[in-house]
Amino acid sequence: MPVINPIVSQPTDTGGMRGPCSDWPVQWTCDLSTLNPAVTGIAVSMATETLYALTGMRFGLCEITLRPCRDDLGDGRFYDDFGPPWVARYWPVPALIGGLWFNLSCGSCSSGCSCSRVSEVRLPAPVYDITEVVIAGEVLAASAYRLDNHRILVRTDGGEWPHSNDLSVDSGEGAWSVTARYGEPLPAGAALAMGELACQFAKAADGQDCRLPAGVQQLVRQGVTISYPDVGELFRQGRTGLYLVDAFIATWNPAGLRQRSRVYSVDQPTVRKPGA
Repeated sequence: MPVINPIVSQPTDTGGMRGPCSDWPVQWTCDLSTLNPAVTGIAVSMATETLYALTGMRFGLCEITLRPCRDDLGDGRFYDDFGPPWVARYWPVPALIGGLWFNLSCGSCSSGCSCSRVSEVRLPAPVYDITEVVIAGEVLAASAYRLDNHRILVRTDGGEWPHSNDLSVDSGEGAWSVTARYGEPLPAGAALAMGELACQFAKAADGQDCRLPAGVQQLVRQGVTISYPDVGELFRQGRTGLYLVDAFIATWNPAGLRQRSRVYSVDQPTVRKPGA
């Protein structure tokens, strides 16, 4: 499991992950019982990498352990629906209620959105879910926190997140970590698309006939002309020539995106990655 040490009050990528974290599940569409399991294993990995790329590097969940630092400053770098957090803390915020404008203020608030103390940390977004929080070697009960806006980890048991995180130690006193999952779950049709594509990869590797388009565009035998799709054009369009596979790709990546959109700030520090 990769471990990254971000200063999580800053917007950041999730450690520069490239490629799927594990092979996708397969529902086989052919009989490969006679093939070497090593060949089918490689075929599954190839099919996973291919579908991951052709669907815009979107699907699959990756588990990452983060070493967060608590942010109590609210310096306005993260904007929510009603502006930077320091606005509500120090100045009244205008609100339209029943057709009339009111200035809402809590007075001396300790949080940007609440007059009660809210202990929270900001994680690299978007987080799918939290699998574990460990403080000083002890696992915190899941009922003691919640995840808001796919990025804000809020303490709900009345406790406080530690003020510091000793990044020089892996665990124990002065150290704490959050294990989170990033990405999107696989759609139901992924297993069928995987089965069709992995079948053809395995057959090709074993020297059998397969339905993957070859480089030949036209074949003439005994007066019969057979035309094949232009494999180069298919690949440029992000297609494979396989029905189930192409239906899956067209459903989930109709625009042929290479990867999901991201927003970067060159002025902010990047994620810390031990050993990188």
